[in-house]
Amino acid sequence: MKHLPNLGFLRSFEASARHLSFTAAADELNLTQSAVSHHIRALEDYLGRPLFVRYPRSLSLTGVGEAYLPTVRQALQQVDAATESIMAEQHEKKVVISSPISLAEIWLVGQIRTFREVHPDIDITLHGTVWTDVEDNVADLRITLEETATPPAHAIPLWDERVTLACSPSYHKTHLKTPDDLGQATLVHVLGRPVYWQLVEEALGCSNLQMQGGLKTSNSNVALEFAAQNMGCVALLKSVVTPYVTQGRLVEPFDLEIASPWGYYLSDGGDTLSPSARLFKAWLIEK
Repeated sequence: MKHLPNLGFLRSFEASARHLSFTAAADELNLTQSAVSHHIRALEDYLGRPLFVRYPRSLSLTGVGEAYLPTVRQALQQVDAATESIMAEQHEKKVVISSPISLAEIWLVGQIRTFREVHPDIDITLHGTVWTDVEDNVADLRITLEETATPPAHAIPLWDERVTLACSPSYHKTHLKTPDDLGQATLVHVLGRPVYWQLVEEALGCSNLQMQGGLKTSNSNVALEFAAQNMGCVALLKSVVTPYVTQGRLVEPFDLEIASPWGYYLSDGGDTLSPSARLFKAWLIEK
């Protein structure tokens, strides 16, 4: 393959032709005037034709230089565009996600781990949220807990959510053998979600639950820990209870299939998503 002119020589030629000055070209390229002059002379030697007419205080392009300039300029623009594209693609190999901290700790971290095993070059930032999401335009992908009757526009439900009742195996044996025992049980309440216990009460036909007493917390994970440490029973979304059941720390004492009025939804920035964010979104929906 025939050798091509040095790229630096071509850049010096394009800048000198644009400014019609070796000095101005040197300033732009952060080179010395003698370096630019040397580049032009070397390029002319390579081509075997002069590119500039040199006057005592100015320059002008020769006919060859005028004919050569448009092609060189276009080639340099293509090189710059291709370089920027590769650098931008590398820069965009990151995904920022926001999720309720309970779901993030119990489920999402595991999904990120398996995703990174396949795509170790994509960096992940995970914002755990409580009650409200992070500021607009911070996250590429947002998981939020929403009322199923009024989900966000264009949001995707991650699954059909259920409400269930859970307690530790020991609490089940000693305090919660039948639904009637709930009247004397310690209830763990998640603030802002009293509907969970109301749904359990209706499903089991109980009417004596201590809705005002017991333990209260604003965090689902704390509520799960209260229950796992034998301090009471909790009514929560099945998606966050199931990992505790799988680990043997909690049991579901009664067979309940209660449709939840709240569910987890995935939303994004639409057409502005980077390729990495689209890849993670597809992965998440599959899982």
